[in-house]
Amino acid sequence: MSKIIKQLSIFVNNEPGRLAYISSVLKDCGINMRAFNLAESTEFGILRTIVQDPEDGYNKLKMKGIIVKKTDVIGVYMEDTPGALFTAADALGKASINIEYGYAYSYKDKAIFFIRVDDPEKAVEVIKDQGIKLVDDSEI
Repeated sequence: MSKIIKQLSIFVNNEPGRLAYISSVLKDCGINMRAFNLAESTEFGILRTIVQDPEDGYNKLKMKGIIVKKTDVIGVYMEDTPGALFTAADALGKASINIEYGYAYSYKDKAIFFIRVDDPEKAVEVIKDQGIKLVDDSEI
């Protein structure tokens, strides 16, 4: 079990119907997204997603000609309350760890913040030292 999770970053052209096409490929490949974020620029978007089996998903998407890469992220459990992000963000900032981006998943009483940081191994230790629970890759 690892506290560092492999995220898939899928490049999506910024044009009508392209996200639908990518979604159909994910469906055809049997890839279920557990959490995702779609960020855009003028010419393309990046669909960042957490999937159950990132190695298998990566290989299947590559075989379909989809531009995809694997990125290390960590998942931080948080209470679904105002200010819950502060403890983790503050601890990482004080340890000089930069949060490059993040996205959250919240359902009922559970919230998970997936974050890309510049030093995932150090971030895992800092978060653990704060007594904050991290997501295991086996929980995805």
